[in-house]
Amino acid sequence: MTRHMRKLAIDPQPCQFSAQEQAVVYEARQILLRHLNQNPVLSTWQAVLDYCALTIRGDVERFHVLYLDRKNRLVSDECLAVGTVDHAPVYPREVLRRGLALNASALIIVHNHPSGDPEPSAADLAMTGEIQPACKVLGMVLHDHIIVGGSSEVSLRARGDI
Repeated sequence: MTRHMRKLAIDPQPCQFSAQEQAVVYEARQILLRHLNQNPVLSTWQAVLDYCALTIRGDVERFHVLYLDRKNRLVSDECLAVGTVDHAPVYPREVLRRGLALNASALIIVHNHPSGDPEPSAADLAMTGEIQPACKVLGMVLHDHIIVGGSSEVSLRARGDI
């Protein structure tokens, strides 16, 4: 995704789309997702953020895990929970169970905040604190926990929380 397209995708000004425009946006996202599924290498940090901004942002909270192989190629993007406007139930054992089933070597946790504010909550930090040591015990690496907001993303690793 080009830098120009990224700015359009995360415009902080909410706008109302007609039903026809919503259908066009939906179809465009489906085309981009098909492209990403055929090209699953997230080779740069910006590529990871662009992928997350495209796939995770929404009106209800969704919790995804990007499972990666040893070369940090995307094995699977799994939506493990869909919640309400401010909560999605997450069970660390399910995150890790799925990682073991996929033979993943690493993972990136991603969820959105429909409110638009990507700052982590105490619950976000606590859940990350449960998953990280469990990953280590099972031989997996937790690369990051990314929270997608209305116009930006926050990395818990960049904040020093991982």
